[in-house]
Amino acid sequence: MDKDRRQFEVKRFIEEVGVLFELTGLPRMAGRILGWLLICNPPHQSTSDLAEVLQASKGSISTMTRLLIQGGLVERISMPGERRDYFCIKLGAWSAMIEQRLAQITAIRQLAERGLEIVKDKEARARLQEMRDFHAFFEREMPALVERWQQEHLNQFQSAADLLPKSPNPGSKNNHKTD
Repeated sequence: MDKDRRQFEVKRFIEEVGVLFELTGLPRMAGRILGWLLICNPPHQSTSDLAEVLQASKGSISTMTRLLIQGGLVERISMPGERRDYFCIKLGAWSAMIEQRLAQITAIRQLAERGLEIVKDKEARARLQEMRDFHAFFEREMPALVERWQQEHLNQFQSAADLLPKSPNPGSKNNHKTD
């Protein structure tokens, strides 16, 4: 693939990730940041790096990286001897995202149960029962799937972690290694 075609495909991928995550409720820019962090090399990028590649303001990048950190998808790291922070995809982010969805599933199931307590109409009860049963099924099954996935990929997580810069406390600004 020639250089121009590759650049086009990279931009297209970033936009596709942005649009996909926008459908899940995140701002498109947050998804674009995820898209770039998934494919960039090195895997950690500064606010300036992200702003330049994504052609966005540093303020927008700052706001969206905070959102992604709070969502457990991205982490802030520092590099020994450097004053600026970097961002990278957090290992285990995808199972954390599913666990957040599981909390939503539980809330929906509980809401359906509340509805069942107050509704006597047969048709309405049928809708609520389907809602409850569907979410109860996934509430019951998803933790086992996440656990199986984590067990299967534990070695891959460790291998990927070995590639990242070491930082004793990823959320701290004073993460400099003192060997």
